[in-house]
Amino acid sequence: MNFLRRRLSDSSFVANLPNGYMMDLQCPNNSTSSPVSPATERKNPQPLQPSHSSSTGTSIFSSISSAMKQTTQAAAGLIDHSVSPTPPVAQKPKILLVIDDAHTDWAKYFQGKKVNGELDIRVEQAEFSELNLAAYVTGGCMVDMQVMRNGTKVARSFKPDFVLIRQHAYSMALGEDFRSLIIGLQYGGIHTVNSLCSIYNFCSKPWVFSQLIKIFNLLGPEKFPLVEQTFFPSHKQMLTTPNFPVVIKLGHGHAGMGKVKVENQHDFQDMASIVAMAKTYATTEPFIDSKYDIRIQKIGSNYKAYMRTSISGNWKANTGSAMLEQIAMTERYRLWADTCAEMFGGLDICAVKAVHSKDGKDYIIEVMDSSMPLIGEHVEEDRQLIADLVVSKMTQLVITAGSTPSLLRPWPPQVQPASVTSQTRPQLGQLSQPRPTPQGGLRQPQGSQPPWTNAPPQQQLSPQGQQPQSPQSTSPQQQRSPGSPQQVKSATGSSPVQASKTGVFPPQQPRPPAQGRATRQQISVPDKHLQYI
Repeated sequence: MNFLRRRLSDSSFVANLPNGYMMDLQCPNNSTSSPVSPATERKNPQPLQPSHSSSTGTSIFSSISSAMKQTTQAAAGLIDHSVSPTPPVAQKPKILLVIDDAHTDWAKYFQGKKVNGELDIRVEQAEFSELNLAAYVTGGCMVDMQVMRNGTKVARSFKPDFVLIRQHAYSMALGEDFRSLIIGLQYGGIHTVNSLCSIYNFCSKPWVFSQLIKIFNLLGPEKFPLVEQTFFPSHKQMLTTPNFPVVIKLGHGHAGMGKVKVENQHDFQDMASIVAMAKTYATTEPFIDSKYDIRIQKIGSNYKAYMRTSISGNWKANTGSAMLEQIAMTERYRLWADTCAEMFGGLDICAVKAVHSKDGKDYIIEVMDSSMPLIGEHVEEDRQLIADLVVSKMTQLVITAGSTPSLLRPWPPQVQPASVTSQTRPQLGQLSQPRPTPQGGLRQPQGSQPPWTNAPPQQQLSPQGQQPQSPQSTSPQQQRSPGSPQQVKSATGSSPVQASKTGVFPPQQPRPPAQGRATRQQISVPDKHLQYI
């Protein structure tokens, strides 16, 4: 006690204490500044009045206990040492790349919108011809953009989080093949509207028409009236066609490009020579004397139907002057849009084009993806619908980030389909880990064929794709070995283990204590009995 008094009365010790520790010793009212000897205490006892030394001792112990409590709370993290709250960290905005021409300013349609209600959206807009990129395995995709803004060349580099594609990725026109950029975005793992898989598949119109043929075969000509079309891989097969007039479409063109109406056989042969010079494929379909064209568009869950009638008299309704009006959305039109929207894993934005002939019949001729042009009086509404669709897709990616299963493991181990599980291994609970019997062997799986029965052996398949193995393929030495699973009898020693179901072990009983037997660390098991372990 005297040591503590002398130690705590030292002014240098008290001054070096941290703030908040033993405040009563640092108070200026405390007059205990000189040590007290034991002899003075014995000479001047004060039993009836509490001495200053006793009050000092009490304050010392209270200070020590208070210091210990503060130290314990600080170690446990119960004391908040922050003087002021830390300001929230500003989150980086999500970068949206819109691939479209400069006639549409997409930034204003995303103004004020947030991803998941908290992340801002930074819009970068450019055409395919103004983009370049580099994709990495772990670094994502780095896009370089060089655009002209108000006569000034602007260059930027960024990593997009999402891409809206509103341009054709491929056309047979000179310098309009941008499929390499689609591959780069896919390489970098960028999500887009529509999906990159569908964008790449739409780079060939006959390839898309083959999907329409599948829908035609599924629904029939009444529900899905598809125009008859013939595909020629090259000009060599273009000898003749059964009926005239026909429409010849060369390669992959858009907006009426590469489409020619042929009236007779001579013109057909002339067009075959043009196809030879173009070094491409061609398709032919019968010419339909149309009354008007029909277009059914689908943006997310919004549907619209339009009718376009040519005024200039051109057989191409999209060329020259035409009158456009919105018509009622029927269940038949909705079926066309919904079935075509299931192509290539799903199309968020698509349009179906059909021709209504003068005899009152409809013929579906084409389907378009997210690069479709917007028409009609509701163009602004359609652009707003596209913006809302993109924001919802970006929000979905933020919410589900980290929860998507790997492509290498499409099913988690606990939710694998029953068909796959039953083919690869028995159901859980049907097999248990084999363990040594008191005699030193292995338990025999129930349902296995004993070697002394006359029943034909059953072949067992190896999980590594090896040749089937049967019990007869084992050597006589393995069959005569005392540790072989096929010669293990039941605990009574009278008959082999029997089971009601193949591949199910009997209920395991508590293992009896070993008597005079050393514990085995490893067990030698033949390879053919490890296929379900």
